[in-house]
Amino acid sequence: MYPKELRNEVFIGAGGDEITSVYFIGAGGIGMSALIRFFQAKGKKIAGYDRTPSPLTEQLEKEGVDIHFTDDVSLIPDDFLDKNKTFVIYTPAVPSSHQELNYFKNNGFQVLKRSSMLAVITSNLISLCIAGTHGKTTTSSMLAHLLKQSNEDCNAFLGGILKNYNSNMLYSGFSEFVVVEADEYDRSFHSLKPVMAVITAVDPDHLDIYGTPQDYRESFEKFTSLIQPGGVLLMKKGIDIKPIIHESVWVYTYSATDESADFYASNIHIGKGRITFDFIINSNTRFKYQSNPLIIPNIRLGVPVRTNIENALAAMALAFICDVSPKEIRAAIASFQGVVRRFDIRFKNRKAVYIDDYAHHPEELKSSILSIKELYGKRKVTGIFQPHLYSRTKDFADEMAEALSLLDRLILLDIYPAREEPIPGVTSELIFDKVTMENKTLCKKEDLLQLLEKEKIDVLVTLGAGDIDRLVEPIRLMLNKKYGKK
Repeated sequence: MYPKELRNEVFIGAGGDEITSVYFIGAGGIGMSALIRFFQAKGKKIAGYDRTPSPLTEQLEKEGVDIHFTDDVSLIPDDFLDKNKTFVIYTPAVPSSHQELNYFKNNGFQVLKRSSMLAVITSNLISLCIAGTHGKTTTSSMLAHLLKQSNEDCNAFLGGILKNYNSNMLYSGFSEFVVVEADEYDRSFHSLKPVMAVITAVDPDHLDIYGTPQDYRESFEKFTSLIQPGGVLLMKKGIDIKPIIHESVWVYTYSATDESADFYASNIHIGKGRITFDFIINSNTRFKYQSNPLIIPNIRLGVPVRTNIENALAAMALAFICDVSPKEIRAAIASFQGVVRRFDIRFKNRKAVYIDDYAHHPEELKSSILSIKELYGKRKVTGIFQPHLYSRTKDFADEMAEALSLLDRLILLDIYPAREEPIPGVTSELIFDKVTMENKTLCKKEDLLQLLEKEKIDVLVTLGAGDIDRLVEPIRLMLNKKYGKK
């Protein structure tokens, strides 16, 4: 899939070529899989563990990765038992009691968190790091595509599968740019050294890690302090943080509506499944273009969702700063096909529409539902939501219920626990009881398909960051059987 020789030979450990094997604990994570593909490109042997099979682990296995799903030291392949030839990378979601992780730690292996390894790989490149509570996957994917389709090119480590390339890792044989999705969970993004950074949103999340909204916002302020001297910080206009930056760092803003921003949208038209607008770049002496302002007219979004206007503005702004030409920007953003599980239309004909979306934070839920309603007018929207984490449900039950009340019908699944143990009194009913819309149902995941077969579907959306993705293809097949081919 990728060239065997990478131009920028970056690898830690005594004698990089002596490391022949890399073992991943939490191999099925989207960020981990990008690293897996990177080391595959370098010709390393790859194996690992994940808790459960998934579409992503199935794809990795097809690509030659040996993955097992039981935490058992005896299942580690022999090629990965030599501490002098093996690297071990793990995700912070893995519990400290994990037997395989402790085996490697206790026997002198080189063991690194995913974020630390990503920092090492990108340290010799021009890192373009995209951070934010939401929007970072789509924005980083758009930016990667813009650069890839230009004369600049790029490498990329993304948090979603970019449809244009069917991958979350992009490689360049010559570009020094690397696009990195900067994950704030567990303060992972504090390991990075951005040359340029984007912050899309700082709405509080991961309060199980940060404790308070203020501590969450302060982590983004810490992130800005890591931007290298002479670098760039691009923020959505109005974000409530105080950057801590070197005096030589250039600071820009973007907005879909505020004309005082450095980059903004004008002449927005939404309708008939299309979104177009003019991309406005306010005059700045750093830019080589002299018009005041510079206008790139008639931008057409490849994925015509209102929320993608701001995502596109951030991506186009940073691409412009990286010398991607206006002509290249216009062509590339129109050809952007989107990211799997980000407003992902899986079935569509005149009878029914099915969209799958990763939204799990209240603001994401609200944005996704309103976007669907705007796109499909008065059609009935049925939403299936799987809450993600007991702690997030406890912290944001009121806000989730408010967002889900925008639906015409709600089917609410049990909480997906991920890394967490149950919290007494915290169930999906905490959200369900607060939803003001009357057409709502609690449903077990295993009963969902049977329930949907009895429903009249107009527009359907699955929402959530847990294992609801395992149901996407069965739902698509069921709709195709029920409502005919596309």
